[in-house]
Amino acid sequence: MKALTLATSTLALSVGTAAMAVGPATNAAVLDTYADIAVANYTDSLITAQRLSAAIDTLISDPSAEALEAAKAAWLAARVPYQQTEVFRFGNAIVDDWEGKVNAWPLDEGLIDYVDASYGGPTDENEAAVLNVIANSSFTLSGKTVDASVISPALLVDTLQEADGVEANVATGYHAIEFLLWGQDLNGHEAGAGNRPWTDYAQTDAQCTHGNCDRRGQYLRAATDLLIADLEWIVAQWADTGAARAELNADADAGISAILTGMGSLSYGETAGERMRLGVMLNDPEEEHSCFADNTHNDHYYNGVGVQSVYLGSYTRIDGSIVEGPSLSDLVSKTDADLDAEMQSKLSAAVLALGRIKTAAEAGFAYDMMLERGNEAGEALIMGGVNGLIDQTRSIERVVAALGASIEVEGSDSLDDPEAVFQ
Repeated sequence: MKALTLATSTLALSVGTAAMAVGPATNAAVLDTYADIAVANYTDSLITAQRLSAAIDTLISDPSAEALEAAKAAWLAARVPYQQTEVFRFGNAIVDDWEGKVNAWPLDEGLIDYVDASYGGPTDENEAAVLNVIANSSFTLSGKTVDASVISPALLVDTLQEADGVEANVATGYHAIEFLLWGQDLNGHEAGAGNRPWTDYAQTDAQCTHGNCDRRGQYLRAATDLLIADLEWIVAQWADTGAARAELNADADAGISAILTGMGSLSYGETAGERMRLGVMLNDPEEEHSCFADNTHNDHYYNGVGVQSVYLGSYTRIDGSIVEGPSLSDLVSKTDADLDAEMQSKLSAAVLALGRIKTAAEAGFAYDMMLERGNEAGEALIMGGVNGLIDQTRSIERVVAALGASIEVEGSDSLDDPEAVFQ
């Protein structure tokens, strides 16, 4: 771990130094800034995951209510930089191929641990929906007997993740860890997150609740180790000699298109559509991105911040330092200053609208409550964010045209064909 900490610190220093250089806004220079922001953003995600790992070590070795709350707080802090990295998806194949390991959702949590009776049993879509690997040291999956006497990272990756080819069988990443810290949120549209007791990690049989406390700790430890390893890998991909940076720089014009693809797709199909509009249409709290922790308002907000950061070529790190350089904004302003002003205005408006959701949730109007059918105030808040994101996507499309780029924005039935959602 000491070697890892040193490597991370060295990398952080090199990123900060590189970002001090200021030059003309050429395509190549803009790509350098984008890659510098990527490595800084993923490095921050790694640093906060390491802090989460330390808190989880304490929870497992010396469980208490305070240790569980500290681990939850560390998880929430780790989500702040990570959610800003999602803008690097969609346009970068290396990120797309990797991202499901760390941020896949929604998940059938019964695959991992105990669930309430209301959760139901196996379904035609997922026979492993209530497998509960924590409670079973041996089980049958895909017609084969699996030895799960030790819950290891290999078991999670090679056997459980997307078991039977079902995407809802999410065994790794932030949301698996979230479930293990919070448990199910059984409050429906009422306020309140999951309420897992710290005694689910107790070391004595007399204190242990819901059984298998040692195996639950094994699973939490394995999932956290995998998260750190996966973040180490993606940081390396964006380093000076990394494959993601090399792929981005291989063709400067295609690189600019990649940036715009990530901005447009995260804004439109992913966040506005699948994560926000769909939940409003279905009035379903299970559609929350972080449904166990009730952290969805922050997920949406920091997605918006990430898009804005990439366009402006400026990222504020978790230590307060700033990584910045020639930006898309600079490129656009040289071609059409009015369009740049429009784009900046739309990005600010979207972040403001998402910030209203965040502020309301933190004041007690939980995202679950906003999603309840007939809650006009909640729908107005969420749709304000949706409309802001759609509006900024239209300006992104105009930026694409102004720069002579070519992109295909990710869509969503909830926006493009609403009737299909209910078919």
